[in-house]
Amino acid sequence: MLEATVSAAAWAALAGVGLVLWRLAAGRARRRLYLALRIATLTLATGALIIVSVWGLSKSRTFQLFGDLVQRVDVTQPVLALTFDDGPSSEYTSEILAILAEQDVHATFYLTGQAMEANPRAAQELVAAGHELGNHSYTHQHMLLRSLSFVQDEIERTDAAIREAGYTGQITFRPPYGKRFILLPLVLERTKRITVLFDVEPESYPDVAADANLIQAHVLDHARSGSIILLHVMAPPRDETREALPGVIAGLRARGYQFVTVSELLSLR
Repeated sequence: MLEATVSAAAWAALAGVGLVLWRLAAGRARRRLYLALRIATLTLATGALIIVSVWGLSKSRTFQLFGDLVQRVDVTQPVLALTFDDGPSSEYTSEILAILAEQDVHATFYLTGQAMEANPRAAQELVAAGHELGNHSYTHQHMLLRSLSFVQDEIERTDAAIREAGYTGQITFRPPYGKRFILLPLVLERTKRITVLFDVEPESYPDVAADANLIQAHVLDHARSGSIILLHVMAPPRDETREALPGVIAGLRARGYQFVTVSELLSLR
């Protein structure tokens, strides 16, 4: 509210200054001022349009400028992939592993290199249980407008941590917050890396994310063959998601779905 008030006051002040200048100007000076104002307005409008377009493209689920992007796989088989972002966590990894083992589900975990280095045993437990590990960057920072060295370092350090945990399979990549523009997709394309997003994400809706029953209902309502489901279970605030997880798995299985890892799902394309 305060930001909106300040913004409105700033625009009002600029309008006031413009009006004063207009009244003071006369003849040729007024025409020059009018031309300058038109140029300035056009420049600002063009800049704003570019920013909005870049922001929209950076979070698109279905398009990126370079490389292979997947948010769902078009298959006829009743299969889908359950994926978890962030972690691993020394506090919650064992709990999630127990739920998945009880339900006989193999999932894909998009982990950060920093968290793996802080919790190496938890990462090793995920691998030992037969789950797939994906790269979710090293520090989980936005990777827009970053240098080439920063992007490469984020990817390579996390790859190294994944291999250190004992995982030997294909490593796909999921950008933090799903954001990417030019440099990150270009680096991923050059390294033949697949960008994996998602088409079911209950926690992106605040009302849904606050209730375990609503999380479960949202997933059951929106999942379909080839879906890639995103959940967060490794952070303390996500009690509702951890509570919903057994019901999500049981509900999807009751509807005839089988669970596969992301790499297994990609192999069906």
